[in-house]
Amino acid sequence: MNLWWSHTKTRLYPFWAYFRFLTKATNAHGIHSPFVYDLVTNCFYDKKPQKAYKTLNRYRAQLKNDPNDLQVTDFGAGSRVFRSGKRSVRQLARHVGVTQSRQRLLLRLAHYFTPQNSLELGTHLGLGTAALSLGQPQGHITTVEGCPALAQRARTGFDDYGLNNITIIQERFDLFLKNLSHETYDLIYLDGNHQKYPTLAYFEILKQHCSAHSVMIFDDIHWSADMADAWEIIKQDPSVTVSIDTFYWGLIFFRPGQAKEHFVVRA
Repeated sequence: MNLWWSHTKTRLYPFWAYFRFLTKATNAHGIHSPFVYDLVTNCFYDKKPQKAYKTLNRYRAQLKNDPNDLQVTDFGAGSRVFRSGKRSVRQLARHVGVTQSRQRLLLRLAHYFTPQNSLELGTHLGLGTAALSLGQPQGHITTVEGCPALAQRARTGFDDYGLNNITIIQERFDLFLKNLSHETYDLIYLDGNHQKYPTLAYFEILKQHCSAHSVMIFDDIHWSADMADAWEIIKQDPSVTVSIDTFYWGLIFFRPGQAKEHFVVRA
């Protein structure tokens, strides 16, 4: 019974967390920070059609119609959908990859902040990477994927769509970060290991590679109670001045001279 209840609580946690989120969340009208207000109104809530959305739709459709199987190696928290390591590309695209709405938001974030140097941990099939690439074609994206099969499939997609500003590295995150140079990143998107202590370890390393104008985006901050704990620790870090909880993502900023504030925003 105890094991069953523990498993049930784990699976239901995101639903409870979402209810709590809704009781705290606001929209642009409840935001008094000019920086965050502008970000929310001109990026989060930007409903204008984007030409690049059509490319993202084609990219997604191609993956959703690909019946080929991949042998997927999980290095993080694993999957709540699949029990086997053998998974078809179309299943992965439909059930695991970044959603269309978040993919479009990622594109708008890249367009809004115009990062020259971006880092993504967790390429998967490249849906998020493609959004970063199309959102800021003049910038460069380094994306890291531990699973060889996923890295190869993503590389094929980037080549098919001429996304030439992407460098994909097939390596485990801890090994990549261990050998990280003195590079500074303007945008960092972490979407690959939904566990508390690895997430905190990545943050401790990567915050040293951020500038005053960098943004870090953490995926699935309410995936589990442990991930929610990690998010609480990250947003309380002395180097973080602004944090935004959109439920699915947590965004942090290191803006000097700005009062420390935390926002819960429906996006």
